[in-house]
Amino acid sequence: MLAVKFVETLKLGLWLITLAATAWPQPVRRVPPPWADEILKAHNSIRSRFNLPPLAWSDKVAAVAQQWAQTLLERNEFIHRPKSTLGQNLFEIDGAHLSPTQVVNQWASESRSYDYASNRCSGVCGHYTQIVWRGTTELGCGAASSPKREIWVCDYSPPGNVIGRRPF
Repeated sequence: MLAVKFVETLKLGLWLITLAATAWPQPVRRVPPPWADEILKAHNSIRSRFNLPPLAWSDKVAAVAQQWAQTLLERNEFIHRPKSTLGQNLFEIDGAHLSPTQVVNQWASESRSYDYASNRCSGVCGHYTQIVWRGTTELGCGAASSPKREIWVCDYSPPGNVIGRRPF
């Protein structure tokens, strides 16, 4: 009789442990998108030209970027996230698809308008200078698309483009 009660108590205890383990909130494990390595390499390739430290991929920053890309697509908007604590590059294309490397190269092409000696821009340069901002250490990107439109968002931590300061 004592052995039966022990076994029943043991079974109840194991059941409670199993219940507690499955009911306890599990940490969310984010999986990088399949193109994460490509977009990170494209950024770091540009940074390496100036001997800048490579950026590291951040799943946390990427989740923020992905959410914003999806929001922009759903709202049919193309604006930077208001009051963000991150740096941000946006890219939009209608009726076509670009690879992650092509998107980064579009931003980097702004280097033609940037003069490092005077720290002046003769056009649009902010996407480029964010890529090469020395103080930025982490990158996370997201993409959202429909049959007619594709949006890319890359967020940078810490942000760059401080007025009056050179990127590197």
